[in-house]
Amino acid sequence: MTSPLSPLQTLRDACTGFARDAAREIMRIYAGDLGERTKADKSPVTDADHAAEAVILAGLRDLTPDMPVVAEEEMAAGRVPKLDGGPFWLVDPLDGTKEFIKRNGEFTVNIALIESGRPILGIVLAPASETLWRGAMELGADKSEKGSRFARIATRVPPAEGLTAFASRSHAIYSDLDIWFRTNGLIVAERKQAGSSLKFCLIAEGRADIYPRFGPTNEWDTAAGQAVLEAAGGEVVTTDGKPLLYGKPGFANPHFIARGKPVR
Repeated sequence: MTSPLSPLQTLRDACTGFARDAAREIMRIYAGDLGERTKADKSPVTDADHAAEAVILAGLRDLTPDMPVVAEEEMAAGRVPKLDGGPFWLVDPLDGTKEFIKRNGEFTVNIALIESGRPILGIVLAPASETLWRGAMELGADKSEKGSRFARIATRVPPAEGLTAFASRSHAIYSDLDIWFRTNGLIVAERKQAGSSLKFCLIAEGRADIYPRFGPTNEWDTAAGQAVLEAAGGEVVTTDGKPLLYGKPGFANPHFIARGKPVR
């Protein structure tokens, strides 16, 4: 006899399906004309951003009709939901649009559930590689590749020879990163780059140790990845060591550090 699913498991499993449905739309468009254009803030957007968001919004509104959804393209269109202090969804239907346009595969679908300012559930799916990471408070983090069964993932203890550090594929400012590492007495043995929220997930599965971000991001860029990383044993903190929280005015993030096991 199987045990009944918890409410969080039910939401996680439903959102896994929404992400996979969105990924199919993304890859359909990826195979042809991307419909690339520029938004008012000068950032790029494609037909895939809108198609994936429509799929996810329909699913979430059917699943939790009374829960607000903050989604990137809805926000760009001026459709800002009213938050009442209760739980809400954060959606980035295609994180890494620049990487999508470059056709390098480093883009993701992101769905996160926020409660009391913290991401308690996150789904990150990389459509090009068919890799899906999930994390949920009290449920842990896991990963599936190409439809395989989910396997548990966890952060690693940093190697004695030094950290593997991630930087953004399109937004890295290495001089700032070098100064920060030296100031904090951290030894970096290897540097890697990746687009979108992949950096959070690769730290979550123990393939790297730290990702400092000293440039602008929005809450929908980070929430799902943070949920995965924290469920795997890591953390995301601001530069003053406080947890990165959600539901802030304007939904803009401060600078932050994503890391696996504590770095001393």
